[in-house]
Amino acid sequence: MDCALEEGEIRRALEPIAGIQSLTFQLGARTLAIDSDATALQLALDAIRKAGFSPQPGANAARPADVASAAGDESHDGNDHHDDDHSIESGSGWSEVTRYVAALAFAVAAEALSFFAPDAMPWKIAGIALAAVAIGLAGLSTYTKGFGALRHGRLNINALMTVAVTGAFLIGQWPEAAMVMALYAIAELIEARSVDRARNAIRSLMALAPEESDVQQADRSFARVLSSAVPLAAVVRVKPGERIPLDGVIVHGNSAINQAPVTGESIPVDKQPGDAVFAGTINETATLEIKITAVASNSTLARIIHAVEKAQGTRAPTQRFVDRFAAIYTPAVFALALAVALIAPFALGWTWTLAAYKALVLLVIACPCALVISTPVTVVSALAAAARRGILIKGGTYLEAARKLKAIALDKTGTITEGKPKLVAFEMLADTPSREAASTLAHSLAAQSDHPVSKAIAAGLEATPQTVEAFTAIAGRGVSGIIDGTEHWFGNHRLIEERGLCSPAIEAKLHEHENQGRTVTLLATDKAVIALFAVADTIKASSQQAVAELIALGITPVMLTGDNAATASTVAGLAGIKDARGNLLPEDKLKAIADMQKQYGATAMTGDGINDAPALAQADIGFAMGGAGTDTAMEAADVAVMNDDLRRIPETIRLSKRTHNILWQNITLALGIKVVFMGLALFGNATMWMAVFADMGASLLVVFNGLRLLRSKEPSGQLVH
Repeated sequence: MDCALEEGEIRRALEPIAGIQSLTFQLGARTLAIDSDATALQLALDAIRKAGFSPQPGANAARPADVASAAGDESHDGNDHHDDDHSIESGSGWSEVTRYVAALAFAVAAEALSFFAPDAMPWKIAGIALAAVAIGLAGLSTYTKGFGALRHGRLNINALMTVAVTGAFLIGQWPEAAMVMALYAIAELIEARSVDRARNAIRSLMALAPEESDVQQADRSFARVLSSAVPLAAVVRVKPGERIPLDGVIVHGNSAINQAPVTGESIPVDKQPGDAVFAGTINETATLEIKITAVASNSTLARIIHAVEKAQGTRAPTQRFVDRFAAIYTPAVFALALAVALIAPFALGWTWTLAAYKALVLLVIACPCALVISTPVTVVSALAAAARRGILIKGGTYLEAARKLKAIALDKTGTITEGKPKLVAFEMLADTPSREAASTLAHSLAAQSDHPVSKAIAAGLEATPQTVEAFTAIAGRGVSGIIDGTEHWFGNHRLIEERGLCSPAIEAKLHEHENQGRTVTLLATDKAVIALFAVADTIKASSQQAVAELIALGITPVMLTGDNAATASTVAGLAGIKDARGNLLPEDKLKAIADMQKQYGATAMTGDGINDAPALAQADIGFAMGGAGTDTAMEAADVAVMNDDLRRIPETIRLSKRTHNILWQNITLALGIKVVFMGLALFGNATMWMAVFADMGASLLVVFNGLRLLRSKEPSGQLVH
């Protein structure tokens, strides 16, 4: 199924069948999910076969139990790839290629006899026989489907080719009829392989996860088990250089993981026990033991594949326009051809044979293949290119809409910033002890606490902790403990005030850091404040570049956050954002998006997909950051950025612009070639085989043009624009 016309044929064939609850078509994957009982399913398969298609039933765990993979279509002889649990591949093999080459050889022989042999009956009969053999070898499937379409009053490419080739044969143009059918079959085979390249770009994601895993047994030995059979909480072993088979958490080992297949990150990420890993990523440096947290059908990789396949069923606006246009265009050209055959002899003085021949040339030109195939191939290629970069776009609608964005709202925590506190400043406020000693004291106390700020300070200080006696956590204030016989206090402004140790100088320091959105912790004894430690949620290294790229694309960035205005202003300034709005609750963010839509036009929202859900829903496009392993992020937004890299958003917009340009290049190219050859057919010397070359040439051109999106990456990893 390559186009909406073919989908419509199958849908009409299934409409009369009782017991079918729903039909879910995925043209990009050439699949149809049928929700029905067993009896209705069998009737549906029979109806699809009568319509001229070749369904292959499959049982995909990610889909309803009753699934028919309605592969095989009017333009590919019913021998297409199929998607099901067992990845059935029944594409055209060498036997089909040999058959088409033989058909071309017979057609050439028929042309040679017509051109060189004497115009005697034996030679003429031999030529007709050669032509008939060529048509039989190349066009049996076309004739079967063509007569089926005509019988039901439908005009598709098989019907057009059936009428054109039969008509040419009957008016004595048998060599040309044979050549047309042979060239058509070969061109369709090439086109089918080209289209499958776009589809395989999606399906090849599934091959990233190994089929078998080393699973720990009861005696702690390891045995090879099918990945699809590995249960939750099992422990698998992954050696260096191997792909991780399933989502899990590391329980033993430290290694660098190449996450590019899932998140698009170009640099391997260091992982240690407790860190999450994803199916399809590559273990690079050391053996790992991983506790499984998701079965094969629910891994991050499986959800990505399912989401992209589902996205292919959501037609882009341009695709819907082309489908509507093609539905009108084909009958209109057929009517024109009929008028030429019946009226031109009277109006223009043509012979009946000449008028019929020109009408048949028009029928070949009328094939809408190049037009209807140009959009799905381009959209699928773009979706695949985005998925490879860790950008999960939910459908062609959002792919096209991204180019129209005028403003984007950015959440602060986890989007512009890391979302994790980090030690950013350490100042001495007393002459004694030394800086090294103060660092050791602070590290010793912070290491005893589970508070995120204390953990950030302990992680940021390079010191060997000392023994802490009488350690006490003071709720809402900090901690205290005795080190080397001296009691030390480590806490916030309130704790220091209560100890009577605050001063105007310390107040000024606190005010300075707090204005920058930092959380300050003070180290003190009973006599004096020793040092100040400031913790902040640091800005991501990629945020400044991402914001600069958005501005260069003509998009106004606005930061929305629940943090105070001072923190919002500071972080926005570092990122290069002029408009920062703080102290916002989820409902305030929702209102802010609505206001931005009125002020700027099309507006996107970027957040974590959970507490920003209302704003994500209100926005024209919602971008969820950190989709890897997060069900909520994948479901809440229209686009999921798998690795938290804000630069993926301008990449998405550039991809959208490029996709739109290629879509309209293809439409212009397909229609332009047809208009030129229609003119030649009516007023020039266009022949049928020239028409086939023009039509199939246009189809291949638009397919290859769309496939360029699969190669649209620079060495730096950014999409070409």
